[in-house]
Amino acid sequence: MKKVWMMALTVLIGFAFVTGAFAQAPAGTSQQTTTTITTTPAPEKKETTTTTTTTSKPMTFRGKITNLDTAASMMTVKGKKGDMTFDVSSAKMKGEVKAGDMVRVKYTEQDGKMIASWVTKHHGAKKTKTTTTTITTTETKKETTAPAK
Repeated sequence: MKKVWMMALTVLIGFAFVTGAFAQAPAGTSQQTTTTITTTPAPEKKETTTTTTTTSKPMTFRGKITNLDTAASMMTVKGKKGDMTFDVSSAKMKGEVKAGDMVRVKYTEQDGKMIASWVTKHHGAKKTKTTTTTITTTETKKETTAPAK
């Protein structure tokens, strides 16, 4: 039964192609019937290329401000990892900062530039509380006398 349906479907599809060829023949020309069988290969995988802009996740940097250029909106900070220069044009400044201040900078790297999102002034390393205790000792000497004879 399946073979009969497949045969009927093949005839129907062939008939659809032949009638389409007759309808497209220009007026006044002889009509020839040509049957063309085309096979299409399985679709190949297309290579896709994607371009992404590199945006990194926010990072922090701590150090001492060595150069602050307000005209160019640039700030150089010296930390444990070396000197880093930040673009602070769109940064939120938490407290007034000047050269010599210890700061913490939250930044992202975009196209090779370090873009600061905020700058916070901080007081350096955490101070530990130290206590000094002084212990004084006093010695007392007892003099012993020999018993009387």
